[in-house]
Amino acid sequence: MKIRKLFALSVLLPCISTNVQATTYQLPENPNDSVITQYPDKLALERAEIDETLLDVALRNTLGQNEIVRLNPKLDRWEIKKGEMVKLANRRILPDTPHKGITLNISEFRMYQYPANQPGMVMSYAHGIGRQDWKTPLGETKVVRKVKDPSWHPPESIRAEHAANGDPLPEVVPPGPHNPLGAHALYLNLPGEYRIHGTDIDKIFGIGMQITHGCVRMYPEDIAQLFNSVDVGTPVYLVKQPIKVGWLDNTLYIEAHPDLQGEEISDGQRHEDAFKLIQKATKQEMPEIDQKALSQALKELTGDPVAIYEGVPPSLETTTPEASMSRPVEDIQVPDETLKPEPISEPVRKGSPDGYYHGG
Repeated sequence: MKIRKLFALSVLLPCISTNVQATTYQLPENPNDSVITQYPDKLALERAEIDETLLDVALRNTLGQNEIVRLNPKLDRWEIKKGEMVKLANRRILPDTPHKGITLNISEFRMYQYPANQPGMVMSYAHGIGRQDWKTPLGETKVVRKVKDPSWHPPESIRAEHAANGDPLPEVVPPGPHNPLGAHALYLNLPGEYRIHGTDIDKIFGIGMQITHGCVRMYPEDIAQLFNSVDVGTPVYLVKQPIKVGWLDNTLYIEAHPDLQGEEISDGQRHEDAFKLIQKATKQEMPEIDQKALSQALKELTGDPVAIYEGVPPSLETTTPEASMSRPVEDIQVPDETLKPEPISEPVRKGSPDGYYHGG
């Protein structure tokens, strides 16, 4: 069965210079649905009012660097001319995790927070994650400590890396604008002092990239908002879901993201993984999906949800998302901090000497 043609009307957003903050979504009324939308049935576009970069647009709209680049493959990330149209994210599929606490899907460089005092809402933030040689761990954990204006005590492994690169670090980096942890840090119940934290002023354009030593790095205004809205004990789910599927108004969508650096999934494996998720969502062995739309989504990997099937979703399973969450904290994968780092290969902002990756 071919799904009907879905026409997306565009909404032109004003270009407003303001502090970045979380994008707030309302959860769907139908408990079967997991696609959230900022501008219903619309394609979000922004017209540049001045010459700037895609990274400036990303910062203004709480998007990460990789995400804004994937959404605008024909634009030069370093040179957006006045009057050019920039595509922004609109719809997202919620990760397959419990709708409580904080979920970090490292595959999409995106965080989802379900505020305890705002039922029916979800906040979404961009974040950076660990490089291929300093991987962000996966599993279920919780916030165990909140620190305002933290000092950074770089471990010997990181100090050795910086020394080898001719950039020695002190034993303690005090609070301030050049502290890699920024002004706020949420410590997780993991060995190795993994944190969700801010960033120093020189590395702000590295948000939404694979650039840290394993911690989760956020825009300064975003981490301040998150810091003030979560309590110690808040559950945190760290997952890697490069492909997500979800329902909205009797239509099934798929959202696909590229492989992380250092990982490579074959096209065949990606299609197999996607089809398993589609079978689970439809409860059908051979659902009549739009194969062309599916193939395009898995080829382009823009992270934009694509409609692939129409039908009535099956009733909710008796198994809750909490029961299907895979691993408790004791089973979390923690990277070996003695692993010798390799140079990162992400594009570096013009004028940046080190590729953004000081600290956490």
